[in-house]
Amino acid sequence: MPFSALYVLDLKGKTLISREYRGDVPFDCIEKFPTLLVQKDEDGLGEVPIIVDGDVTYLFIKYKNVYLVATTRRNANVALIFVFLHKLVKVFKEYFKELEEESIRDNFVIIYELFDEIVDFGYIQTTETKILQEYITQKSHKLLVETKLPMAVTNAVSWRSDGIFYKKNEVFLDVIESVNLLTNQTGQVLQCEVVGAVNMRVYLSGMPELRLGLNDKILFDSSSRASRGKAVELEDIKFHQCVRLSRFENDRTISFIPPDGQFTLMSYRLSSQLKPLFWVESIVERHAHSRVEYMVKARSQFKRKSCAHNVRIHVPVPSDADSPRYKSSIGSVKYAPELNALVWSIRQFSGGKECFLRAHFGLPSVEKDEEEGKAPITVSFEIPYLTTSGIQVRYLKVIEKSGYQALPWVRYVTRNGDYQIRMN
Repeated sequence: MPFSALYVLDLKGKTLISREYRGDVPFDCIEKFPTLLVQKDEDGLGEVPIIVDGDVTYLFIKYKNVYLVATTRRNANVALIFVFLHKLVKVFKEYFKELEEESIRDNFVIIYELFDEIVDFGYIQTTETKILQEYITQKSHKLLVETKLPMAVTNAVSWRSDGIFYKKNEVFLDVIESVNLLTNQTGQVLQCEVVGAVNMRVYLSGMPELRLGLNDKILFDSSSRASRGKAVELEDIKFHQCVRLSRFENDRTISFIPPDGQFTLMSYRLSSQLKPLFWVESIVERHAHSRVEYMVKARSQFKRKSCAHNVRIHVPVPSDADSPRYKSSIGSVKYAPELNALVWSIRQFSGGKECFLRAHFGLPSVEKDEEEGKAPITVSFEIPYLTTSGIQVRYLKVIEKSGYQALPWVRYVTRNGDYQIRMN
């Protein structure tokens, strides 16, 4: 069901921009919004972004120093309206670089035009910024409107315009995975999670259809091929709106007409007890009132043919340490007092290798009264040509009626997420 009006207000509740779509809610009802907002906080509902006053419902989000509010008297789809309000913030940021009270005042003309094109009679139409920018342009806070609307506004493929042409047709596909890991002092994995995304950059002419095939090792649910013992099941899969979900449900083929340029085709998550890509052991010897010594061993536990780049190991040290001395078998070491850590940088770290670091710090003669908490060792890295989940692209086909040849490029990268190893 539709909503009745949209408002943009400052933090004091003063209306900056308003647009009415239906006449079933009094237009001056927004004047009560600041009072209702205060009342909601007094009732202990400060985090609830919904206010019901009689038969009028206010749905709002706060972004920096402005409120975006939608009002309705109907049984509206609340989740859809909140998604729309957040998408509206993204559209404004694409036009104005940043959304704040000053940008609203400087660009009210173009905002009214966006309100007219994005919503019609309370029903959401299109929020694709690339399409809107084809016929709503801004220059020095002035609005220029083309007389002819692009086909994408009324076409079923609302995320791609017709008539796109490139001299060289190319598709770049990046499989990016981030590893979140937490282990205890004995090496037991307490938490392990892989968060992945399939990002694409598409520079193709016309209206092509792409078909992406992944390796058989990957399952998308437990019921499809559960008998395969070595299969990996992905969780929390989210596709871009261009993917034909009906085709995917039938034969697990990812078929889509892509947007032009850069976008995220698919995101996923994998939770399992994986072997840590890097393991760091540390031995700390404290000599009271004098010094502390560290012996650190780092080991890469991935295939020998792979190589990690820009590895940085942060080893926490006492905040009152001084006079650092260190020696490592590989890479460079520096003391970062602002981080209370020793930073060990290794430009290239091959799989199946071990390296060592010894460090010595002086300590003051007076001990602290409070015992410091032990911060964990953190590791940052990037490993090209490797996926922790095992996901692989089997094929990427480009089908277009003109029959041109396209060049697909596929890249795999595994990076660190929140990668922590607790110290002894």
